[in-house]
Amino acid sequence: MPLYRHFASFLSMFKLVLIGVIILGKDPFALFGMQAPGLWVWSQENKIYACMMVFFFSNMIENQCMSTGAFEITLNDVPVWSKLESGHLPSMQQLVQILENEMKMNVHMDTLPHPRL
Repeated sequence: MPLYRHFASFLSMFKLVLIGVIILGKDPFALFGMQAPGLWVWSQENKIYACMMVFFFSNMIENQCMSTGAFEITLNDVPVWSKLESGHLPSMQQLVQILENEMKMNVHMDTLPHPRL
């Protein structure tokens, strides 16, 4: 979804600007003739925590916007499961069975005689 990607890009830039303003300590609310809210005052008293909260919270939202829901399993570069194709995650039993079958096929294929060139 292109709209989510644009929002994630905007949020990424906004995050960096906000962290920069917090570190510099300049009150952006004074530019608009407003009184600084309590959250801003707290961020100035706890700059490290405030920057970490902005960073992690915005990363969480960015990752959610960029997530495709893909979950792919490959064995020896051969795809053996795709959540996008199946629509669900495999159960542990399904996963073990799939991997066992693939490994048996690989062992069987390795025992076949190779043509000589």
